Amino acid sequence: GLRSGKLGEQCEAVVRFPRLFQKYPFPILINSAFLKLADVFRVGNNFLRLCVLKVTQQSEKHLEKILNVDEFVKRVFSVIHSNDPVARAITLRMLGSMASIIPERKNAHHSIRQSLDSHDNVEVEAAIFAAANFSAQSKDFAVGICNKISEMIQGLATPVDLKLKLIPILQHMHHDASLASSSRQLLQQLVTSYPSTKMVIVTLHTFTLLAASSLVDIPKQIQLLLQYLKNDPRKAVKRLAIQDLKLLANKTPHTWSRENIQALCESALNTPYDSLKMGMLSVLSTLSGTIAIKQYFSSAPGAAATTARSFDLVKLAQECCYHNNRGIAAHGVRILTNISASCQEKDLLPLEQDAVFGLEALLVLCSQDDSPGAQATLKITLTCMVKLVKCRPHLSQSVVESLLAQLHSAQDNARILMCHCLAAIAMQLPVLADGILGDLMDLYKLIGQSATDKKQELLVSLATVIFVSSQKALSTEIKTVIKQQLENASNGWTAYRIARQASRMGNHDMARELYQSLLTQVASEHFYFWLNSLKEFSYAEQCLTGLQEDNYSSALSCIAEALKSYHKGIASLTAASTPLNPLSFQCGFVKLRIDLLQAFSQLICTCNSLKTSPPPAIATTIAMTSGNDLQRCGRISNQALTLSLQMKHSMEEFRNLATRYGDLYQSSFDADSATLRNVELQQQSCLLISHAIEALILDPESASFQEYSSNGTAHVESEYERRMMSVFNHVLEEVESLNRKYAPVSYLASNTFKSCLCNAVIALLKVPLSFQRYFFQKLQSTSIKLALSPSPRNPAEPIAVQNNQQLALKVEGVVQHGSKPGLFRKIQSVCLNVSSVLQSKSGQDYKIPIDNMTNEMEQRVEPHNDYFSTQFLLNFVILGTHNITVESSVIDSNGIVWKTGPKTTIFVKSLEDPYSQQVRLQQQQGQPPSQQQQQRTAYSRF
Repeated sequence: GLRSGKLGEQCEAVVRFPRLFQKYPFPILINSAFLKLADVFRVGNNFLRLCVLKVTQQSEKHLEKILNVDEFVKRVFSVIHSNDPVARAITLRMLGSMASIIPERKNAHHSIRQSLDSHDNVEVEAAIFAAANFSAQSKDFAVGICNKISEMIQGLATPVDLKLKLIPILQHMHHDASLASSSRQLLQQLVTSYPSTKMVIVTLHTFTLLAASSLVDIPKQIQLLLQYLKNDPRKAVKRLAIQDLKLLANKTPHTWSRENIQALCESALNTPYDSLKMGMLSVLSTLSGTIAIKQYFSSAPGAAATTARSFDLVKLAQECCYHNNRGIAAHGVRILTNISASCQEKDLLPLEQDAVFGLEALLVLCSQDDSPGAQATLKITLTCMVKLVKCRPHLSQSVVESLLAQLHSAQDNARILMCHCLAAIAMQLPVLADGILGDLMDLYKLIGQSATDKKQELLVSLATVIFVSSQKALSTEIKTVIKQQLENASNGWTAYRIARQASRMGNHDMARELYQSLLTQVASEHFYFWLNSLKEFSYAEQCLTGLQEDNYSSALSCIAEALKSYHKGIASLTAASTPLNPLSFQCGFVKLRIDLLQAFSQLICTCNSLKTSPPPAIATTIAMTSGNDLQRCGRISNQALTLSLQMKHSMEEFRNLATRYGDLYQSSFDADSATLRNVELQQQSCLLISHAIEALILDPESASFQEYSSNGTAHVESEYERRMMSVFNHVLEEVESLNRKYAPVSYLASNTFKSCLCNAVIALLKVPLSFQRYFFQKLQSTSIKLALSPSPRNPAEPIAVQNNQQLALKVEGVVQHGSKPGLFRKIQSVCLNVSSVLQSKSGQDYKIPIDNMTNEMEQRVEPHNDYFSTQFLLNFVILGTHNITVESSVIDSNGIVWKTGPKTTIFVKSLEDPYSQQVRLQQQQGQPPSQQQQQRTAYSRF
């Protein structure tokens, strides 16, 4: 390792440090590791120093975990006094890489200023790198170095290539308005004084980055860039202007005025070069998806009188829609699509038609071409189709027909993308009728017989479209065709993916058969148990598809059969879990489904056994005597009273299930939105039934329908959600009409409420359950690792603390991500909750204030570079063993709290302080404490 005498082994040890930091990302290791690296930097040769520099740059996010910053900097900084200019240059780069933790170190500032005057080019370039990094971090350094940089840039002795490297430092001069203003003036002078292509490009780009950071000068910068785009004849300058305009369009679209967009449109209409036109259209297509497009149409002179087609932007887009360059055509249709989607209050019927025709033309062109460029254009086209159909549902039929028409003649790569598009449209709107199933099945047979590379992917994509289009159960013929093609394909992974899609779309009979066929094709018992559990769940859900209204005995037997399979499935699912993959969401979701089915079964049983007698005249007297308002309904037998109590218990059970579904939702931070919506729908179905029980039986007068009424304007994302919402609305209408129709007295005397409740349960169960993506696949992975100090060597061993002292508990944590961090939501802050519970008492009982008996604290910390730390002061006045629990939860960027865990526990033993112990022993023996001891105690306390 580092102690080896061989240079190669030392270098190998140094370059392995970043992997070590990823594995153990806590300060105690990182601090000692960086101190070791600083020693190597101090005494090693230049090659070793270069290795340490690379490690420091790769591990930039861990630098703030260095505890002994002074010692680390001291060891590194000692090399700055070397006679070797290369060693000094590496040290300057090292200091620049550490700028985030030492932004205000004056000795580093002085060394950088000094090195800028060096005669060695390597050292000067290193000083420029360090100056740029320190300027970004320190306002004082930026203010101090600004004049020096401007003198060097304007000085005649400075070579042009060095000026080109110095100019980008000015982008960091945004710490206050005066500094930004002086930097802008200098850049303005440079643009006019040095008209060469390289200088103009570097200066303009620095200008843009400075404006984007300081925010105040963005409109001026947009005008300047448009001016160069229009007037400068050099292509390279025009390209740079377009690139910077795109940057500003992404960052601050609200600062673009109508005149800016108009000027860009005119430049695009007049340019003869396709490459420049495509760049300008790219900026306009970015702007067309933002607030800028509404400003463009609303602020037009005489906007009310002019039609949409008379605008230059629309003319440009229509002209480009059928351009022979695919990229230009794609941007043209994207602009038309965004205008149609954004400006829905305007009458844009002609534009909608133009957008559809343009999309269809591009679809025909790109679906026949297998090149990467054509595929990229096709993706843009299909994305626009989905967006257009979502905003303008009346266009869905023509879009779907054009997709289906091209599906037969398209290339395989294009077919896969088109199938994804069809499935996305059909999930939002029920546009795929049963009539097109025949065409899809013919295509499926055709693909199954072909031997292309994309055959497996195509089988999955097309099967998904078939599952979405067949809203009810699949026919035997379709199932036979799919299974035959899969047998020919002989790929188990493809069959599993198709089964997974069938489970997501609610085609459980197909899914069960496919899981069954895969059971013998896996090499691990964990996989076997996983597939077996999926097979059982699919069979359980298949049992529920045969439910019929008003046939309650059949419903009970179907639910019993489903529960039997679910219990088998949960046993297999538990066996499939491993320490690395505990399947916690899957187990939680299935357990809740089992409990929900049991609650439904119990409710139907209770309704079926409910019988009442005609009410006598003394009903009110009995009610007053017994204190039970249900007695007002008449002379109810003991059985009916028991059943009414069962109804109350049933209502509480459904509310409890709703709470548990809410907890599952809160613990699923990494789940996609469709999975979370699915959990939410299950929770709403529990609340709906509990509300129906309350409204029909327990408390009809106080039951409110306001909070349960669904929002009809909310956008529905899937067929499953559409059907569930339909059931919710139907049940609510039924309950509300019964509530108005019958007086409260007559409820228990009639069977109407019984059939209403049972039919509500059957209607909910008849909607095939959708097992969403997160049940099978985790696209985002986020976990928190906590470290507590002090921590015992043995987890079961308690930490000793005297009862007259406080324990300072330091909690450190690291946020760990998978391959796609922040895909669905990002962590804004971490909420740490610390609580202590007395486990066992020792010694006598004393009267102690309640505040001192427990510790309950909460703190919120924001992670920086995925690391956070905080401290808690805990009291342990009562002697004995205390159990401290530290639980973490995360808060996302929308302020929603997610109970992700983990939960860590340590034990603390509270001991009596020696002086109190001595005083107590003396009091027990009847001796007063001596004066000497009292004085010593006073001193020790002081």
